[in-house]
Amino acid sequence: MITATVILLIIGVLIALAIGLVVKFFAVEVDPLLEQVSAIMPGTNCGACGYAGCAGYAAALVGRKAQPGDCPAMSDSLLHQLCELLGVEDVKKERRVAVVFCSGNDQNATRQAFYNGVNRCRDAMLVAAGAKSCTYGCLGLGACAQACPYGAIEVRNRLAIVHPELCRACGLCVQTCPKKLIRLVPASAPIHVFCSSPARGSFKRNACKTACIGCRRCVKAAEENQIRMNGFLAVINYGNPPAAEVAQSCPTAALRANVTQVEANKDSSI
Repeated sequence: MITATVILLIIGVLIALAIGLVVKFFAVEVDPLLEQVSAIMPGTNCGACGYAGCAGYAAALVGRKAQPGDCPAMSDSLLHQLCELLGVEDVKKERRVAVVFCSGNDQNATRQAFYNGVNRCRDAMLVAAGAKSCTYGCLGLGACAQACPYGAIEVRNRLAIVHPELCRACGLCVQTCPKKLIRLVPASAPIHVFCSSPARGSFKRNACKTACIGCRRCVKAAEENQIRMNGFLAVINYGNPPAAEVAQSCPTAALRANVTQVEANKDSSI
């Protein structure tokens, strides 16, 4: 009995010595700067910076392979701290928000059928591109809302809407939407064209009350190079956006402010 105990004790000591040697010779030293930078990361791991999560972005920053300001979820105060840690000048970044370029809620859009399948956007898209007459419209099943880590998107009357004050421009909703209706645009842009269909105006008007019908009135009301036509769809130049007053020229209210989309959907009257 005593012999067995001694043997076990010797084995335990040897194992402890082996572990100690492994830790001593194979341990990876942690960079203090990396620890400090990692502590500043927002922790959303959205991948919008182009790296595999916040840890990957932090390592790239410390290794001088990335630049501060590439993380859309980082606040201005945290970005200032990050620049101080890295010893670089403060980075000024323009805030962006996600916008769902569609107006097709239940009050505006007509339907070609009623979808009764799996409650996922990508699955619904496989069935005749969705139930709405406009095959370019929002499916309204909320894949983008489920993907948003900030609760900035909700679905009302089968239309996804963005609360710009909550959006952090992580880009997860952009990746999730199978119709590619969501884009990140400057938060300072006063108005947007809430339509994505390139179809002719007559067809779009029958499919959705608030579709862009390609009348070009907004192009005439705006200054040069602010709005262009892509076939039968008006497209805003976000590098030189038009004033908010230009929205008054749109006969279908497809051109309007982002806050209008949120507020108007509260009473389902857009």
